[in-house]
Amino acid sequence: MRGLLPWLAVLALVVVLSELRMRPLAAAVSLAWLAWCVWTWIRPTRHKPR
Repeated sequence: MRGLLPWLAVLALVVVLSELRMRPLAAAVSLAWLAWCVWTWIRPTRHKPR
């Protein structure tokens, strides 16, 4: 459940911004969240030197 909270928070923020007629800002938040998620999935892992 804890892993789902950031997703739900971003979804709630996007819905609220959309309802407040701030759709460009809602779209920017959505795209920023998507970019962050993709970055965390594809970024190279950092290895400790031996």
